[in-house]
Order: sequence, then structure tokens, then C-alpha cells
Amino acid sequence: MKAIVQRSFGSAESLALDDIDRPVPGDDEVLVRVRAAGVDPSVWHLLTGRPYVARLSPQVGLRRPAHPVAGWDAAGVVERVGARVTSVRPGDEVFGACEGSFAEYTRAKADKIAPKPTGLSFEQAAVLPVSGVTALQALAVSRPAPGRRVLVIGASGGVGTYAVQLAVHYGAEVTGVCGPAGAALVGALGAADVVDYTREDLTDRPDRYDFVLDAAGNRPLRHLRRVLTPRGTVVFVGGENGGPFLGGLDRQLRGALLSVAVRQRFRPLVAVVRRRDLMTLAEFTEKGVLVPVVDRAYPLDRAAAAVRHLESGHPLGKLVLTV
Repeated sequence: MKAIVQRSFGSAESLALDDIDRPVPGDDEVLVRVRAAGVDPSVWHLLTGRPYVARLSPQVGLRRPAHPVAGWDAAGVVERVGARVTSVRPGDEVFGACEGSFAEYTRAKADKIAPKPTGLSFEQAAVLPVSGVTALQALAVSRPAPGRRVLVIGASGGVGTYAVQLAVHYGAEVTGVCGPAGAALVGALGAADVVDYTREDLTDRPDRYDFVLDAAGNRPLRHLRRVLTPRGTVVFVGGENGGPFLGGLDRQLRGALLSVAVRQRFRPLVAVVRRRDLMTLAEFTEKGVLVPVVDRAYPLDRAAAAVRHLESGHPLGKLVLTV
């Protein structure tokens, strides 16, 4: 089968289209014929092996990538199922998280996939799993409700676009922070107010928020404290824009320590894709609560170009590969 293979850590140029064997599903796994695969910052982290501390994880690899085929998000059609799998069967259209989605075939744990939402294309479904689950689990830390104020930093990105829509659905008053290119999109997703970070410093405003989802990862803790209510909560998503060794993880660790001393809470989040959350996302898309935002689609053999786009700019929503 054709797959995008990475033999060593490096830049987008280290990605190459190659012929490899199809993966063989285990007893609790499913073989999926990939129709589309999402591209997000986690792909870049695994490509570069940064921050370096991440290489201590067996999922990343110390000297070379632990998983030579890139990609996590996928949508496609079930080809085979393992002996213990009863939740899906061959021919079912599914979406979810898998091991190596930048390929014609991938394998996934049965509890990390779910039926593809009715009405979504494969491309739309492929950009939903990891970012959608991350937004869902982040907001579950301090569930927004009517009367509460929510700030989403990085509102035009993959996680941010879902977080804005979910918080609006829960009845919160939402403010989104993004660049000028994303302002119209964030407003259309339901944000009551949009802050262009290139023109305005958020801390100059008198507004205070009950919940902040920080998906941009570059604001000092003291600035975040200024925009929080006395008992407000910040959830950090990702570790962007930090140094090569810790990335943004040092800020998250300092936030967790600060939470011990003050009433405000600072929580790092490592999302875990679960079938029940995928089912919730599917229900929300079918009801029109969530609309996946696809910035641009690339064919599989242009995966390197998709990653370069991810590195060089700020895609609106997610990028996707078609297979």
C-alpha cells in the first residue's frame, strides 16, 4: 500500500511516499481503508521530535520516530475486524483515532473509532476526532453554562473552532482570540466578541472570564491571571511556542504549581480519544451544533506541502489529506 513514511526526525522534507505492507489488525483492532486524514500540530511534533522531552515517550521515540507512518485522525471504511470486535463490521463508514492515518490503510483500536456522522463528508469527519475530543474534554473541566463567560485563545484553529461552537451551545458568552484572517470565521461560529491579537492586547480590556481555553500557548501566566475571575479556570491545550527542550510544557507545570497557592486553577490537558466522546461529537454534528472547518485539502502524495502550510501559517480550522 501507499503511505507517507518518516524514517527520521526532521522537517516536512523527511516525509516520503513509499510502498509498505498493510497493517495487520489485532484481536481488538480494526483495519480501515482510509478516505481522508486530518493534519494538525501533533503531526508536526512527531515529525520534528520536539519538544525534546517528548522523545521520552514510547509513542514518540528517542532516536527515531516510534511510528514511521504519520497521522492520527482518519475517516474511512472498515476493511477487516479483529476476533473480539463486535462494535463495527466490514463496510461500515467510521471516523476516529488510529496509528498512521497518512496511508491507504490504517489500523485502529475498536474503542477509538465510531460510525461516521450522517451528513459529513469523509474530509469533514477526518478533522473531527482529535481536535473535537480535545475541545470537548477541555470544556468538561469547567463546563460552561448560561451566565458564564468563556475566552478561547486560538479560536480560529482546529481545537479553537470546536471549542467556540461547544461553549456557545452550552449557553456561555464566548470571546474568541485569533488573527485578522480568522475574525470573520470565529464570529460566524457564534462568538459574541472577537479579539484580533495583532491589534489589541487582551489584558488592556477590563473583561474577566470564568473559563479560558488556551490553545495558542504563548501568553505568560501573569497575563492569563489578569483576565480570569478570582475563581476562574485556565485549560492549556498543547505545548506550542516554547523552547526546544520543554516547548510550552514548562508554563503548564508552573501553572499547575500556581494553582496550589491561588484560587484560580491552571490545568494542562492531554486528551484521550474514546468512543463515547466520538459518539457525542457525531451527535452534535448531526444536530448542527458542530460544523467541522476544513481550511484546505491535499492529496496524500502532497503531505509534505500540507505540513509546510501548517508550519508557515495559521490554517483556519484543520487541514486534511484525501486518500
